[in-house]
Amino acid sequence: MKRRNKLLTLLLFSTNAALATAFLNKVIKIKATQKNILAPNLDSSFYSWRLGQVYYTKKGSGKPLLLIHDLNATSGSYEWNQMIPLLTEYYTVYTLDLLGCGRSEKVNTTYTNYLYVQLITDFIKSEIGHRTHVIATGESCSIPIMACSNEPELFHHIMLINPLKLSDFCQMPGKTAKFYKKIVDLPILGTLFYYIAVSKKFIQEDAVENKFYNFSSIDSSWIDLCYEASHTGLSPKSLYGSQKCNYTKCNINNRLKKVNNSICLVGGKEIKNISTYLEEYKTFNPAIEISLIPETKHLPQWEAPLKLFHLIKTYFC
Repeated sequence: MKRRNKLLTLLLFSTNAALATAFLNKVIKIKATQKNILAPNLDSSFYSWRLGQVYYTKKGSGKPLLLIHDLNATSGSYEWNQMIPLLTEYYTVYTLDLLGCGRSEKVNTTYTNYLYVQLITDFIKSEIGHRTHVIATGESCSIPIMACSNEPELFHHIMLINPLKLSDFCQMPGKTAKFYKKIVDLPILGTLFYYIAVSKKFIQEDAVENKFYNFSSIDSSWIDLCYEASHTGLSPKSLYGSQKCNYTKCNINNRLKKVNNSICLVGGKEIKNISTYLEEYKTFNPAIEISLIPETKHLPQWEAPLKLFHLIKTYFC
């Protein structure tokens, strides 16, 4: 009888804890999205892809230029907000929120590099319809390389801003990573774990330590955009789990050898050892060009848009 009472007490305690955690998760999500700053505007459209709705914009005139933001749960096409007014006079500028990011649909699935390669390839064929210049940031830099190696006729010049080290792109999911993803995928506890990992405090610390060189570049609007983006949609944590467990990474070494399209790497000069690991790319493709933008870190397109614009104009001539 005592044992039965203990089990009932434990069950009641567990149920109450689960209900309290679920309520806390709901409160966090409501608070994070209450400003609704990511609501689609008149310039936006949605590309109906086979795995979900993909948000994008099209502005300007001239040769097509596709801008791809960094790949993580807090990222989105707003990464390019400082650049778009400069570029639209010379290019037809396309920006998109990758599936699982920003305003795009956030389906409950395992996100992989192959998924994003197919998305970009299909988007260029369906919505752009012409050979296009591409600029990508961070972990997303593997996407145009893989896509271009498969269908080079879709791409013109490629610019990669602060790509990962080649060794980081090679990381594959292991047993620990798969277990970690199962934890994140839990419906209540996993969601709380995710919300802690993408808290506003974490976003601010990451911006100071990694994203920006000049602290004055970090304004409240940037933090609010990242914070809201990481909490909107059906399953924002699915991309987080996939990325942290290396499902979104892919060894691009051999693909770099195959790409004959012109490639330029741009680095934030204040990132530690940036020149060393960008030079490693040239061991697989000696034709790659490298430029560094001083007084910037991970996002020169936000910190030094004019300097990056002049590089783009020179390179995409």
